[in-house]
Amino acid sequence: MLTTLIHRELLDNLMTFRFAAAVFITLLLVVTNTVVLIKDYERRLAGYDDAVKMHQRQLQETNTYSAGEMYVDRPPNPLSIFNVGFDKRPGNEVKVSHRYVPSLWDARRHGSDNPFMNIFTSMDIVFIFKVVLSLLALIFAYDALAGEYEGGTLRLVLTNSVRRGHILLAKYVSAMLCLLVPLLMSLLLAVILLTNSAVISLNNHDFLRIGGIILASVAYLSVFYLIGILISAAARRTSTALMLAMFVWGFLVLVYPNVTLAVIRRLESPQARTASTFNQIQQIWEEFDRKRKHFLATDAFPGEEWHFSVIGGGSLYAGFEDDPGLLRHNYISYTDFETLSDEHEPKIPHAQNYFRFLGRLVTDTADRTWLVRKPALENIYIHPAKVESAWLKLSPVGLYDATTQAWAGTDMHGVRDFFDTVRQYRHQVIGYFYDKDVFGSRAWFSADKGAPDWGSFPQFSFQRVDTNINAKRALPDVSLLLMINVILFIIIFLIFIKSEV
Repeated sequence: MLTTLIHRELLDNLMTFRFAAAVFITLLLVVTNTVVLIKDYERRLAGYDDAVKMHQRQLQETNTYSAGEMYVDRPPNPLSIFNVGFDKRPGNEVKVSHRYVPSLWDARRHGSDNPFMNIFTSMDIVFIFKVVLSLLALIFAYDALAGEYEGGTLRLVLTNSVRRGHILLAKYVSAMLCLLVPLLMSLLLAVILLTNSAVISLNNHDFLRIGGIILASVAYLSVFYLIGILISAAARRTSTALMLAMFVWGFLVLVYPNVTLAVIRRLESPQARTASTFNQIQQIWEEFDRKRKHFLATDAFPGEEWHFSVIGGGSLYAGFEDDPGLLRHNYISYTDFETLSDEHEPKIPHAQNYFRFLGRLVTDTADRTWLVRKPALENIYIHPAKVESAWLKLSPVGLYDATTQAWAGTDMHGVRDFFDTVRQYRHQVIGYFYDKDVFGSRAWFSADKGAPDWGSFPQFSFQRVDTNINAKRALPDVSLLLMINVILFIIIFLIFIKSEV
């Protein structure tokens, strides 16, 4: 009997205009937007490749270690086509230096964005599903029970030995099968376009991540269909059910997320915490300067000149970054290094000892500064973002967005993974400096004996996290979506079996 009911409901749904419209609209939007998103990704990837080559060339052309500026670049995530998340928000160019520990907020942006292109690329595939397929799910559901109440067909069906639970299950299964057709067809065409792209390479882990996005999409559609069934069972009239369904859709999809972002006050930089952090950082660097001056006053070279009359025209620059959003200290830079002459040779050992001491002192001080700066930045930026995310997750739209971001690797965790790798790379660079005694070498401040050996320099490499980690990050939110499905189904079942026909 259940199979017969599913077959009947499935035929009824397949023969409707709304099914044909759902397939056409979804395919049109997803395929068209995927083409635009692929073009945008190709543009971003080309900008990334150009930046990498430029930074490598600039480094190779640098004649001293101290003047060398090392930059690493963040590659675009190919799965941002499904959900762009935070992939475009932070900068994609990070400077690696022993002078400070880089964070997400220190990154700069290479290249320029096309505003006209960004209008379209803001509509990723998940955005289309959030808006279009959720509406279609409600349209499929609003008259599922109310229509049969009004037409009297439900009373006729129940005169036979048919269980109400079977009727409810048949409607759910048949409608979800119909909704899966535009969902899976559009995703299949999108994946085909991605695999045929000359610049996008998807591996087995990426296909598993796409599978996770599909699972989250099915759970999301199921939530909205069950919401529609609940409205249909409670309203008992198709006109009332349709109005309520449109109101609920507009509130959950359009109103609540935007009102939440506008109403929840973004926590600005807490002035007391910012001032306290500035004071702590300033004290750390003041202690650094005292140690530096003490070394100059007590070493074997007479006087307290940092350049020992060796670096003609050179300068030492000490500057404190006063932007409370960065809390960064850029302390020392050197400029205008000249080729040394024979008269400078007796002073070279003194300069080497000084720069060996200074390099280690700057590195240690920067690490101490990071211990103060990190919790301050977490308090200023991360905590408000978590509060905002928690409020958004009160809606299935927020849960779905967070789940698909976690699977795609475009969530906040995915972006921070890159900067964690950058900080690890900084430790490798500093370890290289210590092992090769770069701070105390002549090549640190002069190129008269040859340029630095950049060929043996540590190379930066970034790999996205394993699929298991993506799954663990997505699991809480997708579990909540599934739990909402179960709760809604139980409520609908209780209302339906107790309602009079």
